[in-house]
Amino acid sequence: MTIASIRTRAVGVPVDKPTRMSNRDLNFRHYLLVEVTTTDGASGVGYTYAGTGSGLLAKSAVDDLLARVYIGDDPNDVVGLWDRAYQETLLEGRRGTVLRALSAIDIALWDLRAKQAGLPLVNLLGGSTTALPAYASGGYYRPDEGEWTEAVVRELEFNVSQGFTDHKIKVGGLPVAEDARRVAAAIAAIGDTGRLALDANNAYRSVHEARTAIAAFERAAGDTPLWWFEEPLSPEAIAGHAELSHTVRTPIATGEIHQTRWEFRPLIESGIPVLQCDAAVAGGVTEWLRIAHTADTFGLQMAPHWHHNLHAHLCGAVSNTLVVEYFALEKGIYNFETLLTPETRLRYGGNQIFIPERPGLGIEFDEETVRKYELMD
Repeated sequence: MTIASIRTRAVGVPVDKPTRMSNRDLNFRHYLLVEVTTTDGASGVGYTYAGTGSGLLAKSAVDDLLARVYIGDDPNDVVGLWDRAYQETLLEGRRGTVLRALSAIDIALWDLRAKQAGLPLVNLLGGSTTALPAYASGGYYRPDEGEWTEAVVRELEFNVSQGFTDHKIKVGGLPVAEDARRVAAAIAAIGDTGRLALDANNAYRSVHEARTAIAAFERAAGDTPLWWFEEPLSPEAIAGHAELSHTVRTPIATGEIHQTRWEFRPLIESGIPVLQCDAAVAGGVTEWLRIAHTADTFGLQMAPHWHHNLHAHLCGAVSNTLVVEYFALEKGIYNFETLLTPETRLRYGGNQIFIPERPGLGIEFDEETVRKYELMD
């Protein structure tokens, strides 16, 4: 049995309301969908987020560069194929979109292996389908939803209606004083029933600027500790994140844009307490596991970015999971699940997510919806 074909599709799913984060507007979410099929007809699916406009670029990275590494080879040689594919990317781009495309293929190979074993991916990786802690993510800036503090409170009330007590909101998109008012309103709405994390999406240009912001947010939170302060600086500012981590009260979280174990090494060595490694960004299941296990030896925790359908399995298979990020489809922010059949969307409740017991990732694409949003060359 060898790999016979790799099918790629790029899709662009529109965001249903005007939305922005600290540093850019969101109009579309582009995803790359990959299906690996073997000579005996077995198949596995993988995917990645390709940004707000790079779906066809990610598709081209597979079709024109990476597919030839995999076609005709043994699908069970996942680690060997990863190494050969990465070597193939050294000149064309061993980071960015090309690495996301490699991630999608790697995810598809693990889905294939788990399906052939008749096991959920989490079981194949040595974990169980026990429910995992999760939090409700969101708090984006949406101008059509009214006054900023009122909008945050309404969203937190929605999160609670879905069974969540832990939450995350954006900061960095408004002057610090205005964001501080949003933080104060969120803390008041949560009370003593849950936790609040803040996500700056690389908004601040210096350690001093980020430290000033978090000091204002901590004052706004009063006696309630903030859960974490996410990506205050550029992803390149590893030393800056480390300095903040050692000098502010709130734990620092970062890593969602970082790729491969080599980029995570200095984050881990710096002792960043919360690592947000995204398997669909960093190099797939193969690389995510390497990073998570290394982090565990340093006493660091994993709170991966996005892709709850995938990260449920991975977080269930390691011992240093902190929490899984969950986006309700109704918010229209993380709209990947629009592409899935309703029965294979992730189940949640009681501040937890439930790992599917279906073989593989346990997802199935809604072909009609995929065709509706498919991008053509």
